[in-house]
Amino acid sequence: MVLPAAGKPRCTVLLAALVLATHPLAGQADGRTTLKTICRVKGQEENTLQGLGIVMGLKGTGDGASSLPTLRSLAQAMQLMGSPLGKTGTAELKDSKNVALVVVTATVPAAGARQGDRLDCQVSSIGAAKSLAGGRLFTTLLLGPDPHNPRVYATADGWITLDSPNMPTAGRIRGGCRLEEDFFNPFVRDGKITLVLDRSHADFQVAQDIADMINSGKLRYQSSGQPLARALNQNNIEVSIPQQYLTDNDPVDFVSQVLGLEIPEPQTGARVVINERAGSIVIGDDVEIGAAVVSHKNIVVETGATPQATGRFVPIDPSQVQTAKLKSLVESLNALHVPTEDVIEIIKGLERNGKLHAQLIIE
Repeated sequence: MVLPAAGKPRCTVLLAALVLATHPLAGQADGRTTLKTICRVKGQEENTLQGLGIVMGLKGTGDGASSLPTLRSLAQAMQLMGSPLGKTGTAELKDSKNVALVVVTATVPAAGARQGDRLDCQVSSIGAAKSLAGGRLFTTLLLGPDPHNPRVYATADGWITLDSPNMPTAGRIRGGCRLEEDFFNPFVRDGKITLVLDRSHADFQVAQDIADMINSGKLRYQSSGQPLARALNQNNIEVSIPQQYLTDNDPVDFVSQVLGLEIPEPQTGARVVINERAGSIVIGDDVEIGAAVVSHKNIVVETGATPQATGRFVPIDPSQVQTAKLKSLVESLNALHVPTEDVIEIIKGLERNGKLHAQLIIE
């Protein structure tokens, strides 16, 4: 069916649980996964170190003499190096155009790290510098995330590599951060561990299924008859460590058993994830849409309607005339060469109208 609109042809797509004839419905086997792929152990988190530093050796692209914070930082560095300023103070630095004040950050991995390990660090200008190209970071002290704690956890220095020519005021130093402290992230508290589901799998039913799996007796330990695990909420599962592992001071063995358990692939709520910048649409196979008519530009989309005998589409189940798969709709629109941005707007329209039976996530 073709509907006229301001002299332009309009395509109408009729969908009632339909798919392209060339895409027959195929059964899917239930997949399985291990716990370590969908959750982590609480306490195993990344730590961010940070500090203020000075980049030197710039070719006239630094902050300049008008940046007092930069001059004060440079004066402090000179004093620490045994060359304090004279009576005129920062006025002696008025021609310092080859330095820039920067923020330096480094991320300690969730598994921890040891003293002497080297990590990459990021450098970003916070002054008026035009570019950090060709600059070298002067030795900078890195503190923890608490600004009130003056403890030095690492030092950073080295030549800067720009992240992108389009962002000349930000870069990184490969292996430029040297740790001065050990980072051991404790994961046992009061004889228990807590499993934290990742954001894409957080769900009350998934959390309960994991607790039931742990309590099912598939672990290598002498059971006392008491359940080990309980779901605290949709994100967290608390697991008691059996006494035999605490007595032998070997909780790692027990944690490895728990994380190695295989479970059926978690069935979370239906979701549609759209990345507008990349133009990508990720649709769960179980996402359905209700009966609606969406008019967008030269396209009219009807869902939940009775299919016409056009030969273009075939019904999966003639009894299901009130709902259709979003995947089928998108495939149909792609067959009509509808631009991705238009498909995204149609999905948004279905969501706003309450006809998208899934959570819509826009990135």
